Amino acid sequence: MTHLVSILIPAYNAERWIAQTVRSALAQTWPRTEIILVDDGSRDETVSIARQFASKNLSIVTEDNQGGSAARNRAFRLCQGDFIQWLDADDLLSPDKIARQMEAAVKAADKRILFSCPWGYFMYRPHRAWFNRTPLWADLAPLEWLVRKWENKAHMNPATWLVSRELTEAVGPWDTRLIYCEDGEYFCRVILASNGIRFVPEATVFYRTRTSSSASYMGRSTRKMESHLLSTQLEMSYLRAFDDNDRVRAACLKSLQTWLINFYPEQPAFVRQSQQLAAMLGGRLEIPKVSWKYRWIQKVFGFSAAKRVRQRWNRCKWSILRSWDKALVSSGRRKHGPVE
Repeated sequence: MTHLVSILIPAYNAERWIAQTVRSALAQTWPRTEIILVDDGSRDETVSIARQFASKNLSIVTEDNQGGSAARNRAFRLCQGDFIQWLDADDLLSPDKIARQMEAAVKAADKRILFSCPWGYFMYRPHRAWFNRTPLWADLAPLEWLVRKWENKAHMNPATWLVSRELTEAVGPWDTRLIYCEDGEYFCRVILASNGIRFVPEATVFYRTRTSSSASYMGRSTRKMESHLLSTQLEMSYLRAFDDNDRVRAACLKSLQTWLINFYPEQPAFVRQSQQLAAMLGGRLEIPKVSWKYRWIQKVFGFSAAKRVRQRWNRCKWSILRSWDKALVSSGRRKHGPVE
């Protein structure tokens, strides 16, 4: 009997992307899927657009705004699948993504094996996505995967994972306190409860690059900074409870050092909290540095000014690239019809 796979989509103000995301879910070649979209109190046309695709395979549920984690928990409570495919409302699955991973799952015959796959960044044109291989793109034991993640400032997009229902139920719900880095905390629990990660190179996922309005963009949001530190603290506690060796502690310290620049010097409370976490690991954090391109600004105007210039330049650069990519999509539609 073919296993049922539940594709679970939390959505909030996703009117620009939701049609493309739903189409990618409906286009899956795996013969048995159900799609559950939970709208988290959107104030735009997300729900009306999604309802255009309503079918026996797609259920749409609305609720008051409670955050992405609550929407994911609601979707899971409603689903019936033997396997779970998480999918954010702006990302895309290749048509055979689930089928490829399910082939591996059937062969593995172990409900505690976790399946991942390659993922590529895109803006408006998924066929032009760029795939940057990381040390996580391999078959790995749980501890090795998590240590590599922190050693290399790497991550996996949530949509890359295919998780059995047994494993999903074993780790419990998404933490509704978290509004940023919630996927890191959640999948840390999933990975540590698994019997290992199986990387399926033939499956692919397309990850839309973040914008200043996306949930994956921290910016200057105090609430997102608080969530990030809580997520980091929780992940560190899970990892050290699993194996508190020198390499684990060094990886945790490296991650804290990498993220410190987001708080320094404007958020002294978060800097102190990061330093306290480092001290618990038996280490200390160094004062962050800007790259050589901005050091003259730091010398003349100070670190905060150099950091702001760097942030604004990066936003400007990505805005120009997104506008160019969008213009190419519009040009392609005029010449050849709709471009997916």
